[in-house]
Amino acid sequence: MRVDQHRRTDREDEDPPPRILVIEDRTARSNTVVSAALELRDHLVSTVPTAMAGLRSAVTARPHLVLLDLELPDQCAIDLLPALRAAARAPVIAITSRADECHIVTALNAGADSCLIRPFSADLLLAKVGAALRADAGQLPDPPILVFGGLAIDIENRVVELDGGTLCLSPKEYDLLVYMALRAGEVVPLRDLLTEVWRLPDTYRCTTVQVHISWLRSKLRETARKPRYLHTVPGAGLRFEVPQDPPDTAHM
Repeated sequence: MRVDQHRRTDREDEDPPPRILVIEDRTARSNTVVSAALELRDHLVSTVPTAMAGLRSAVTARPHLVLLDLELPDQCAIDLLPALRAAARAPVIAITSRADECHIVTALNAGADSCLIRPFSADLLLAKVGAALRADAGQLPDPPILVFGGLAIDIENRVVELDGGTLCLSPKEYDLLVYMALRAGEVVPLRDLLTEVWRLPDTYRCTTVQVHISWLRSKLRETARKPRYLHTVPGAGLRFEVPQDPPDTAHM
């Protein structure tokens, strides 16, 4: 009994265990190995199966480290890396089955701190995780700031900047923008916006959603005909996309 009490006292003096986000397809055979190995070291592990779920978790969970499977079912994970780094502000270790140098270099250039090539041992995984955490030691995750091209969203302070200037958004315009940004690439039905952003039954008319989309587009310097971030998908809903080219302001 005295030994147990002594151990509890020691644990109270220790730093909180690091939070680790694992973004990996749940059907991957290495998934159980990754989570189990990390949990044995008393890490706080959360696992999500898709790129978009990972981006949302990076914002809400503020992990100290991210393990990212590069073979995700919903999106090319390498394309996700810049947004993930901006959201998590934490080291990212990429996991891949491809050992070719070009693939690994592309991942590193996109924002990964290091790579693990399947199959790998639990010892190598823990060594990589330990090295990444030591390199980032003493640095608490910064408040999440989402960056999509010229658009920056400061989640903690509810501040949005576009091309270097601050946008004046109403509370619902801000909530709508963040909801869509955290689901970049997904088609979101207007009914989902009504229930999730406005917290109204899906039996309500979507007119208020459409009006707020129009107002938000105006502040994002875009129109329905010339979208920059908010793209209408006829008959399906709205999709947030990161613009590939500078906006054509001449026709705005």
